[in-house]
Amino acid sequence: MSCREGLMSPQTETKASVGFKAGVKDYKLTYYTPEYETKDTDILAAFRVTPQPGVPPEEAGAAVAAESSTGTWTTVWTDGLTSLDHQYICYVAYPLDLFEEGSVTNMFTSIVGNVFGFKALRALHLEDLRIPIAYAKTFQGPPHGIQVERDKLNKYGRPLLGCTIKPKLGLSAKNYGRACYECLRGGLDFTKDDENVNSQPFMRWRDRFVFCAEAIYKAQAETGEIKGHYLNATAGTCEEMIKRAVFARELEVPIVMHDYITGGFTANTSLAHYCRDNGLLLHIHRAMHAVIDRQKNHGMHFRVLAKALRMSGGDHIHADTIVGKLEGEREITLGFVDLLRDDFIEKDRSRCIFFTQDWASMPGVIPKFGTCDTCSFYFSK
Repeated sequence: MSCREGLMSPQTETKASVGFKAGVKDYKLTYYTPEYETKDTDILAAFRVTPQPGVPPEEAGAAVAAESSTGTWTTVWTDGLTSLDHQYICYVAYPLDLFEEGSVTNMFTSIVGNVFGFKALRALHLEDLRIPIAYAKTFQGPPHGIQVERDKLNKYGRPLLGCTIKPKLGLSAKNYGRACYECLRGGLDFTKDDENVNSQPFMRWRDRFVFCAEAIYKAQAETGEIKGHYLNATAGTCEEMIKRAVFARELEVPIVMHDYITGGFTANTSLAHYCRDNGLLLHIHRAMHAVIDRQKNHGMHFRVLAKALRMSGGDHIHADTIVGKLEGEREITLGFVDLLRDDFIEKDRSRCIFFTQDWASMPGVIPKFGTCDTCSFYFSK
């Protein structure tokens, strides 16, 4: 992905009525304020905007702010317009009072709720968000974080090694547990359910939990190490999800798992709070992410979803792999890995980090590297 900067031509057409009708008046008359100075408490968003033919970039960018507006948002174009083959980077500043505290759901509803279908835009891509400290402090974040997890596992100074049980669908619970035991006994720290292992007729969740717990106990007794299996608690309702997490705690296993995009941020935050209160680690799978983040000019980048996950809560999350069957770009991948792990990350456009981010001591998230079909490495600093 290119992050080169360039300024808009001074001859750019500014007649908003070309290409679409803005309504009562042009959006740029109210929402395009290049002189605005951002506040430390503003949530900042960097959008990659592709206007419809004939729509000037100032008007398209102003429309991004206006479409989901309450009339008090301010558009700020601090670096000017960036020309990228008829794409432009626009910056929008949102006053903090527009958002409910501790709610990723409300944040996304406000920032990306309706604007992606706006007529003035051929395409729109949310590249990055700057979460101010005042807002970050309203979130619990990861249930435990990197250091607490290493203390729980008594494993330091190396990556954690795990794998996904294959075939992911079709095994009985007993055979699934046997495969889990063989992997843990062979030296892995973790095994895991895949994203779509929930409670199918051939393997109900309660049976799987029991046989996997038995495998963990046996492997721990034989190796003298703490082991774990990511028991997927994702379910059709929040109540059922919590019920499965409660059963995992009663079995005294160390960790559960959630599909946070298909399950939803409200469900994920609810599970993260339960895990923190009850001593369970929480592994996060990002199933369905590519529907949202794969296109370079429409949707949102995974770094935004990664920041949202850190706020919503999770102790590890799948990150892009630099090699293997899934897509990933080295420097950009390492950029959002830092956003997951580190407490303070400087703006770095070479890695497409658009804003300096201070997490105010919020616990970090361990990124998982590796394709779905091989061993996976979990790196923390």
